[in-house]
Amino acid sequence: MNAAPEPVVSVLLDPDRAGDSLIDDVRRGLGSHPRTLSPKWLYDDRGSELFDQITKLPDYYPFAAEHEILSEHADEIAAASGASTLIELGSGTSEKSRILLDAFTATGRLQRFSPVDVSEATLRQATEALAERYPGLQVEAVVGDFTLHLAQLPGGDCRTIAFLGSTIGNLYREERAAFLGALSDVLLPGDSLLLGVDLVKSVDRLIAAYHDRDGVTEDFVRNVLHVLNRELGGEIDPGGFSYVPFWDPQMERMDLRLRAEMPQRVRLPGAELDFTLACGEEVRVEISTKFRVSGISAELEEVGLAVRQVWTDREGDFAVLLAGKPAR
Repeated sequence: MNAAPEPVVSVLLDPDRAGDSLIDDVRRGLGSHPRTLSPKWLYDDRGSELFDQITKLPDYYPFAAEHEILSEHADEIAAASGASTLIELGSGTSEKSRILLDAFTATGRLQRFSPVDVSEATLRQATEALAERYPGLQVEAVVGDFTLHLAQLPGGDCRTIAFLGSTIGNLYREERAAFLGALSDVLLPGDSLLLGVDLVKSVDRLIAAYHDRDGVTEDFVRNVLHVLNRELGGEIDPGGFSYVPFWDPQMERMDLRLRAEMPQRVRLPGAELDFTLACGEEVRVEISTKFRVSGISAELEEVGLAVRQVWTDREGDFAVLLAGKPAR
């Protein structure tokens, strides 16, 4: 087998994009009612560190449940997909990628892996490690936003696009439909989507997963206020907010909010915003929709993607679905 080319990192993000995107999101979200913030701004360096701690908490089941599925069924997933190119959206450090890559490379078909993430530093570090671990594999990393750059993902004879961690649950229903539709548009017959989704379960377990006794999740959500202060010259008092997680039974999602415990004057010069939050007024920072297999299957079918196989963990907390367009 010939050695693969040197790993490549393609940067699709404009260097000024992050700042402009933050300003746009803040003006749109905090400048309207109800007030919201995009969850993407939770993940600065501190936020990423806190989320890593969250995944290790005993009550936070999603990470361990998905890891169990991939560990036990990676060989079946690789065989069912038949992919020669594996693309992972929001890959981060590519920890879960290694489980899949071990199985996909064992098939002898995989030629290329393309991790996609917004963090160039994280991707470059992960790419070097992956190229060393899989010397015969072509690694083509993409620094990009999966909501913007789907059409610019690497091509290939038979691709599997992995979107794990139930990140799909952070999108509102309309956003999910738009994203899945755009994803379907770039998938060719024979390509597939590997999608991880968190499943509906008891309210007690859900609240416990998002309101840990050590306050790590609260610190994680509150950290977005520090991001606004740092990036937009704000003077928001993070201590003036309480963390409010609750289950929305109608939408079947966790709703994570920050509630002003006193009137707050919010000045964000970098976004040219200046307004007052009333005592008790809330800002929605993140949603985390929980799914039923039948429901997410229907959403996929609406955009022309048929579910081929479904795997769940032993407790039935999480599911990984393989879907795609029929081969010609």
